[in-house]
Amino acid sequence: MAHVQDTTAAAAGHGSGDTLDPVTGAEKSWGWFAIFNIWANDVQSLFGYTLVASLFISFGVSGWTAFAALIVAGLLVMFLVNLSGAAGERYGIPYPVFARSSMGTQGAKLPAVLRAVVAVFWYGVQVYFASTALALLIRSITGATGGAEFLGLTGIDWFAFVLVWVFHIVIFWRGMGWVETFLNIAGPFVYAVMIGLVIVLWQRADGQLLTAAQTIFVNPDATFGSEVSGFIAIVGTMVAYFAAVMINFSDFSRYARNRRAMILGNLAGLPFNMILFSALALLTTAGAAVVFGEEIINPTEIVERTDSVLLGIIAAITFFAATVGINLVANFIPAVNGIANLAPSKISFRAAGLITSVFALVIGGFWNSFISEFGIAGFVNTVGATLAPIYGIMIVDYYLVKKQALSVPDLYDLSGGAYRYGNGWNDAALIAFAVAAVFSVATVWVPFLAALSGYAWLMGAALGGLIYRALASRAGAHQPQPA
Repeated sequence: MAHVQDTTAAAAGHGSGDTLDPVTGAEKSWGWFAIFNIWANDVQSLFGYTLVASLFISFGVSGWTAFAALIVAGLLVMFLVNLSGAAGERYGIPYPVFARSSMGTQGAKLPAVLRAVVAVFWYGVQVYFASTALALLIRSITGATGGAEFLGLTGIDWFAFVLVWVFHIVIFWRGMGWVETFLNIAGPFVYAVMIGLVIVLWQRADGQLLTAAQTIFVNPDATFGSEVSGFIAIVGTMVAYFAAVMINFSDFSRYARNRRAMILGNLAGLPFNMILFSALALLTTAGAAVVFGEEIINPTEIVERTDSVLLGIIAAITFFAATVGINLVANFIPAVNGIANLAPSKISFRAAGLITSVFALVIGGFWNSFISEFGIAGFVNTVGATLAPIYGIMIVDYYLVKKQALSVPDLYDLSGGAYRYGNGWNDAALIAFAVAAVFSVATVWVPFLAALSGYAWLMGAALGGLIYRALASRAGAHQPQPA
């Protein structure tokens, strides 16, 4: 089927890529490199590095087994995001609008809000963590301590936090073009610094780094069974790590120039990116073990051990860029689109961005003194688990029920149209979501189901899709002709 972005956008009376409207042909300017950098920034956070580095240690497997598992995880996530991003690339629509096809024009507010809640929370937390990198930079340059604390933060900490908060606002206020530019700069820059850190450790390890990388994480008591179980667990963990971005990937794929750019970007950004990032994490962790005699998984601690002021300054800038990058990809864009979808005619891209920023100011400001101690992460994880059935429902609806044919004008007709399903809600999707969500939430709170690790997300998605397929087939859901 031919692409329809320009004609449908014009027919629907839309055309601003900074809102929920379909992007125009001119706005579809992201090549494969921009898509690659979405994933580069998504994995390059401090948490992403720590997670990957810990996988070589936590599951008691050899470095090669963990490395292979990370590559397989990259291939699996690539397959899943190509599925979820296809509608965005084809019709130029974001995630909340794509969800209207399966959930209904009113029902789509549910998955959009659920994704926005998770995104807003972590957006605020990541603003705080990015500010710690800036505070580290300020202290490295000035030697200042910051003085007395207020809500767990010193004067320097608060200055850095507000500055980072404003920096995010400046980027989104300029539009998605600036977001793309920042991601394209931050991704390669972070890799350059990681390679530099490996070189420093290589020199200090007297050529023993590669040997250590092959042997240092080998478990002497490992068996074939333990290697296989560790391999499976690592794949599940990494799938769960990327799950949030997988569901709303159409928020980004709609800017891709064409399907080829999206597929190549995902190929480079996931399997290839996982190979490069995992190799650097493996070498850095192994190098730190040789040089310092400890298995250190926190890159900031490795930098501190090098006793290099210059490297410390560069690392602080790198950690800042990496954290802001993942914040824009995994948290800001889905939060803004989810909030805008609550009242599309009244809440603009900038207004939704300001609302998101206000939440971030509160969450980030209170994170150190209150929220991190209160344990609100359980609530956020519960909400996040409910996104798994929605992924399954959307994919089954688009490929098996709608046969990849959508009517864009009907997607934007909130008062009528084929996707209103009578009352704005698709009953089949709502029932499938409710049933599958019970399982998904149980995986967060029931210890027995927690043993499923990251595969609980895939199982929740499959369950939601299967139930929806059965109900939709019985209901004989009507599908309009695409514009």
